[in-house]
Amino acid sequence: MKRKIPASLRARLAERTAPRARERPDAHITFRGLFLGALLCVAIALGVPHTTMLVKGTPMGFSSSTPAAYCLLFFLLITVHVVLALPKRQWGLQWGELVTIAIMMMVAAAIPSRGVTGMLLPMITGTYYYASAENKWAEVVHPHLTEWMLMGDPEAVRGFYEGSIGTTAIPWASWLPPLGYWLLFYAALYLTLISIAVILRRQWVEHERLAYPLAQVALAMIEDEGRPSLLKPFFKNRLMWIGFAIPFLVGSLNALHHYFPSVAQISLKTSVSFFGANLPVNLNFLMLGFSFLINSTLSLSLWFFLLVYTLQQHILGLLGIDTLQATLGPWSTPVTGHQMMGALIVMVGAGLWVGRHHLAEVWRQALSKKVPTDDADEIMSYRSALLGLLVGTAGMTLWLWQSGIPAWIAPLFVFSALVIFIGLTRAIVEAGIPTLSPAMVPLGFVVSAVGVPALGAKGMVASAYTLIWVGELLVFMMAPLSNGLRLTSETAGNRRRLLWGIAAAMFITLAVSIYYTLHLAYDYGGVNLHNQFFGQGFPSYPSRFALRKLSEPSGVSVDGWLWTLSGGLVMALLMIARQRLMWWPFHPLGFAVSAGWTMRYIWFSIFLAWLIKLAILRYGGVGLYHKIRPFFLGLIAGQFATGGLWLVIDAFTGTVGNVIPVMF
Repeated sequence: MKRKIPASLRARLAERTAPRARERPDAHITFRGLFLGALLCVAIALGVPHTTMLVKGTPMGFSSSTPAAYCLLFFLLITVHVVLALPKRQWGLQWGELVTIAIMMMVAAAIPSRGVTGMLLPMITGTYYYASAENKWAEVVHPHLTEWMLMGDPEAVRGFYEGSIGTTAIPWASWLPPLGYWLLFYAALYLTLISIAVILRRQWVEHERLAYPLAQVALAMIEDEGRPSLLKPFFKNRLMWIGFAIPFLVGSLNALHHYFPSVAQISLKTSVSFFGANLPVNLNFLMLGFSFLINSTLSLSLWFFLLVYTLQQHILGLLGIDTLQATLGPWSTPVTGHQMMGALIVMVGAGLWVGRHHLAEVWRQALSKKVPTDDADEIMSYRSALLGLLVGTAGMTLWLWQSGIPAWIAPLFVFSALVIFIGLTRAIVEAGIPTLSPAMVPLGFVVSAVGVPALGAKGMVASAYTLIWVGELLVFMMAPLSNGLRLTSETAGNRRRLLWGIAAAMFITLAVSIYYTLHLAYDYGGVNLHNQFFGQGFPSYPSRFALRKLSEPSGVSVDGWLWTLSGGLVMALLMIARQRLMWWPFHPLGFAVSAGWTMRYIWFSIFLAWLIKLAILRYGGVGLYHKIRPFFLGLIAGQFATGGLWLVIDAFTGTVGNVIPVMF
């Protein structure tokens, strides 16, 4: 007997399943798109380590904005697509295929460098290679190491940093066991992040209608107004090419200066003194373009609160309040870090409260045995997403416990990491900040919150290795996942295929980038490749911090708790003011993220974009804003494309160290 569907549910399903993209016959996900996406993932997995370690040029794996993906998408549209569409327009890359390829590349670009491979391989070996009688790691740190999570074969470690003698063969017998354990952890982490992104997608995209500036750029590139074309309208816009020309000319002149010193170099960097702080004033075309696409209130708040934090640091310095200084490890600052953590906790909690009706619907559909459900637009069902969230977080917690972190503290690491991931992702998809790093990472937060004695010696050492997956955070997976899922709103048909595409992108990029990075290290010697990845930088961070805390163990930081509470309180007041006071000019998101160290380098570009947009809206209105928008999209595309183009030129000419700043 056929089950009768209530009229209200039919209406809701019709609304959900009939967006503009579903009317397009070319919006379906095809195997050709998945295949091409997989090939480009291989290109990213090989290209990013090669250009980072050997060419040492423009870092295309440096940011959660995934420059490598956008650069490849740009050139794909003016080369491969044109060649395919030349005999017959319908043979060109279709809308759904381009969306598939873009999503897979965005996910892939978050892995080979700082996302996973570049941090993982050096950090699980560095404690053995750089141990010495002077630093006493062998005496103090090594007895408490969990050996299964590290690669400690002396010959394999030496070959990794110095190169193999007589052969470049990778000693897989030594590498596979620790890599297997870490890949299990990353599987749990990525399952968790995919599940969260699926659960939040509709709330952020359809209910709150966040801007997604990075996704706007990808959609602008592939837009064809419903008609197959040889060249997309984006590439026919004169204003876009004018915007494109500015970063292209500036970047190319600076790149030529590296080849020919007589060519004039254009510097877009200076600094000003602001209440005793040396504040960078950089013109960043990428940030200028993205900031033009966001709400003016938000752009105002981003640069304003950066100045507020700088002033606060000056006042605290005058008062001598620096009791937390240098105790929280790398990538964590004492006062502003705790404030940022408190603000992110409140922001994420408030976001879940605002989306409570959507989350209740997710829960209802996950438990419902009735069909059809309202999750056909997602890449996985809500039931699978909730199950994935449960399994993923449980797997992460269990793994951390087995690594040596006490069972009751391991969930605190997972909680703080997820708060940071969700909070920073929200900032990226709403404010379009291409490079965003927190002022506090879970290692610093947990050590401050519970103290070293609670962790114990083994737990302290194991905690230091969380820097591998939630340390620097210039690149983290949830941001490209969320931007990618925004693009899924523009596809039709069976979107569940995209889940397999994303999983394939992750697996392919992890496997290929790990292999190629190991190949480079054993061929050239890691210490001859990149100093930050193989020198006394990333490889030594866990042991240096663990040694400091084991030598001088600190207890629970009352000051840290108070600063965290103060950050949460200020954030709550800012959110109330924005909701209750119509005249209130500041967005609370600015307070939540402006303490991150990367904001110091992009605040001026945000300020400039805010000023330009304010003038345009005041004197030209919304119409002029939409007319001039392609110019700022061109600035973004030009910065990405110029960086990638000169990387290719440098690779062919054998030039090293020719960097065109993509982020800063």
